[in-house]
Amino acid sequence: MVGLTGRAPEVSLPRPDGAPPVAEGSDMHLIIVDDHPLFRDALSSAVRLAFPAADVEEADGIESACAALSRGRSIDLTLLDLTMQGVNGFDGLIAIRTRFPRIPVLVVSGLDDPRIVREALSHGAAGFVPKAAGKPVLIRAITDVLNGAVFVPEGLSGPAEAPGRKAGKPPIAERIAELTPQQVRVLLMIRQGKLNKQIAHELGVGDSTVKAHVSEILRKLGVISRTQIVIETANLDYDNIMSTLPSN
Repeated sequence: MVGLTGRAPEVSLPRPDGAPPVAEGSDMHLIIVDDHPLFRDALSSAVRLAFPAADVEEADGIESACAALSRGRSIDLTLLDLTMQGVNGFDGLIAIRTRFPRIPVLVVSGLDDPRIVREALSHGAAGFVPKAAGKPVLIRAITDVLNGAVFVPEGLSGPAEAPGRKAGKPPIAERIAELTPQQVRVLLMIRQGKLNKQIAHELGVGDSTVKAHVSEILRKLGVISRTQIVIETANLDYDNIMSTLPSN
């Protein structure tokens, strides 16, 4: 845990690009997603002052953020507000994590209820900073998240106890090994965004069979949604996995 003047514990979340740890003041590319221009400008200024070499983009909503993230430029971190006009609950966070699972998301929000923080972590956020926190907390959070840690406010159990990240859960590769070959095929199609009917058609099985496979995948991976399947398996070597499957 971390207080509003401290740092988060180191958690084994590797940097998405496998690069060495980020040093304060290093070159990095961030995008700030918030629909309030004044706060967005203030946050951008704070980041630029702390990281002079940083390339900071701004987006006023999820659609514009996804457009920026899709342009092919390497973005190291997304700073995201949860409560934006036209966004219901965690839909924005889920949309970004599903489409861009390798880019960590640091939530910067005016909502600091512990339940909301835990839920954000369960949906794949790499950290959470209340908007009421000071600049040093924000900078520490950015640095920690880019270095593979999870940053959480004081008063919460760590991310290891959040839904979908329970302490003692085996590594994802070990959980994948529990899947049958057909379940692995279904998993890969889920990652491609295919619906159950599409999966059933491609595999030549019934919808009920696919639903049963999905339920088993959720159980064996220890997650509760298709979105969490995508997030949990983001860094796996799928070419290697596919090469181990029987041809039929």
